[in-house]
Amino acid sequence: MPTVLRRDGFRFAFFSDEGSPREPPHVHVSGGGNEAKIWLEPDIAVAENYGFNAPELNRLVWIVREERERFLRAWHEHFR
Repeated sequence: MPTVLRRDGFRFAFFSDEGSPREPPHVHVSGGGNEAKIWLEPDIAVAENYGFNAPELNRLVWIVREERERFLRAWHEHFR
């Protein structure tokens, strides 16, 4: 599970076996025993959430918006 970013106590990563064309690029976020999956395309959106509260999710989406290009670059470099 390559880590792309650690920020504000959260780990942003993706699973190495997820580069199939069935799913659009996304990032998994973990922190404080919670996890979420956030789509990067076509729009940034929470796909799954396991334990984060609404303010935490809002913060995660804000970080993903800010770092989206980094995440997409890492995704495409890893899965090419």
